[in-house]
Amino acid sequence: MPSYVIMEKCDGCKGQDKTACMYICPNDLMVLDKEKMKGYNRAPEMCWECYNCVKICPQQAIDVRAYADFVPMGASCVPLRGSEDIMWTVKFRSGQVKRFKFPIRTTAEGQAVPLGGFATGTDDLKSPVLCTEPASTWAKELPTLKK
Repeated sequence: MPSYVIMEKCDGCKGQDKTACMYICPNDLMVLDKEKMKGYNRAPEMCWECYNCVKICPQQAIDVRAYADFVPMGASCVPLRGSEDIMWTVKFRSGQVKRFKFPIRTTAEGQAVPLGGFATGTDDLKSPVLCTEPASTWAKELPTLKK
């Protein structure tokens, strides 16, 4: 479901050089029309559907184009970003509404701890464990096959 900008809601992040959606888009698809001072997705067909732009937009001016089996009967999926979390309101075709609340990451930009702070396991590429195992699984050791 590629993103698109609702022009009536977009304020171009109040005339800054770079809008929030431009800053966050991992594929550099979001751009600012300097004449209209509105953001837009310049290549919807290339959208990764990560929803970063949808979640970060301070004006809630970005939505996603839904797939044909999802929207024709009135379904929708709308994010509401707060200062601590994002609330997703999903309206199903049946009319049922569900809300999902997810916390927003609070780690300062560039301050994320690689590997989540877990020690790396083994550097042996032939090892059956992943780089942070067994520590990240909270196990003393992982089961192995006996030869």
